[in-house]
Amino acid sequence: MTLDQMKPGNECRIVKVDMGGVAGQRLLDMGFMPGTLVSVIRNAPLMDPIDIRLKGYMLALRRSEAKGVEVTSL
Repeated sequence: MTLDQMKPGNECRIVKVDMGGVAGQRLLDMGFMPGTLVSVIRNAPLMDPIDIRLKGYMLALRRSEAKGVEVTSL
């Protein structure tokens, strides 16, 4: 399952970041490391971006970027 498939209010654990290039490196720099817990807070009205909580801070992530983050639900 990927992060873009998670529903608001759910928590998951990152399995791997399957995205290369600058975008993949940016996700790793923001803390998207395997084993990290992620909470999906809400979706924007048009479903893009996704608001998530990661390591104690909130951020908005594009749905196309969230597709590159493989997760497992808790």
